Amino acid sequence: MLDYKFIKDNLEAVKQNIANRNMVADADLVVTLYDERTTLVTELQNLQQKRNTNAAAMKQKLDAETRQKYIDEGKNLKDSISETESKLADIETKLDEAARKIPNMANPAAPVGKVDTENLEVKKVGTPRKFEFKPKDHVQLGESLDLIDFDRGTKVSGPKFYYLKNEAVFLEQALIMYALNTLRKHGFTTFITPDVAKEEILKGIGFNPRGNESNVYTLEEEGTCLVATAEITLGGYHSGEILDKSKLPLFYCGLSHCFRREAGAAGHFSKGLYRVHQFDKVEMFVYCLPEQSNDLHEKLRLIEEEIFEGLGLPFRVVDTCTGDLGAPAYRKWDLEAWMPGRSDAEHPDGDYGEVTSTSNCTDYQARRLNVKYHDDDGKNKYVHMLNGTAIAVGRAMLAILENYQNADGSITVPEVLVPYCGFDKIGPKTDSTSPLYRTAKAGK
Repeated sequence: MLDYKFIKDNLEAVKQNIANRNMVADADLVVTLYDERTTLVTELQNLQQKRNTNAAAMKQKLDAETRQKYIDEGKNLKDSISETESKLADIETKLDEAARKIPNMANPAAPVGKVDTENLEVKKVGTPRKFEFKPKDHVQLGESLDLIDFDRGTKVSGPKFYYLKNEAVFLEQALIMYALNTLRKHGFTTFITPDVAKEEILKGIGFNPRGNESNVYTLEEEGTCLVATAEITLGGYHSGEILDKSKLPLFYCGLSHCFRREAGAAGHFSKGLYRVHQFDKVEMFVYCLPEQSNDLHEKLRLIEEEIFEGLGLPFRVVDTCTGDLGAPAYRKWDLEAWMPGRSDAEHPDGDYGEVTSTSNCTDYQARRLNVKYHDDDGKNKYVHMLNGTAIAVGRAMLAILENYQNADGSITVPEVLVPYCGFDKIGPKTDSTSPLYRTAKAGK
């Protein structure tokens, strides 16, 4: 969250930022509640000082009438203090609730816009493949090669759940190992994180655990939720702690299942693996000093680019517009991979679809989670926190299936994944040359 005094001193800029982000929040209410809190704090301090003066006076040798006078005054002060403390607690609750709705300030360089179509393309890597045959989308490929079963996923678990089968199982694990090894090379500490987090951690990160608009599955009567990303669990890892400045920055990466309700998500391009209720993801997370965060944000983006260049997938980088940033982000970069299956009348050969993002959240999450470092001047200050997707497995697999398909219906495996998969091509299961068939036969 933003500092209360910052909101008061920069009210018009904060209100303009809310408008630019296409969000609903009441900055005026925050300032009003902040002023009320300041008045009550001063009033409470004055009452407490009078109480202390009264208590000190009663230690003197007094006649009965004077002592009774101090006793009565002490009772009145006690009642006034209790009443003021109650008012202050109520105001602080309302202030915290109102302030948490205020989004982080956006980087002045971020493009102003309301929806993702207004994101600014800043870079393209690779050239989309020109097929000499009519390419299939990943749903058709997954079904024809017996890799993905959406129908039985729906039967057993509901819409937007699925089974991975055969080579797709190994391909998923290969993508995970490829990402983890890339991050290990860059000095990241690796985690497998819990799939459940307390609601206060989700609120601190910026997720809304409750309400119709929530993207989170809550566990009833537990005060916990299924995590939508390891950003939640890695961000909560140091909540309430004071970090050693000499150890910063901390580079963490976490593997987790991710659960998302995807409330309201629909449309032709949300089909298949692109938008599901459960998937696996390797997430990057950084705790750093304020002066380090802009450079480290670039570092996370370059790592994401390295991963997708290694996979040989064409992609572009977009600077996310203010309306698509999300409340905690100061600036966000998205990587969008080329997906031949995203074809329509406007884009007959396919289009780009988001596969990763990386955000600099400055001290917005750190304030909510109370994560600080001890600075050289002796003061405790808030760290900056950043996150970035290394691999969201479903979307990466989608892009691989569609870009690496062959005229005979098979899929070539990207070279960097072959050592992890143990095969270089995925063919029809009726074909005795199927990689799994060959591997099993060779094993015998």
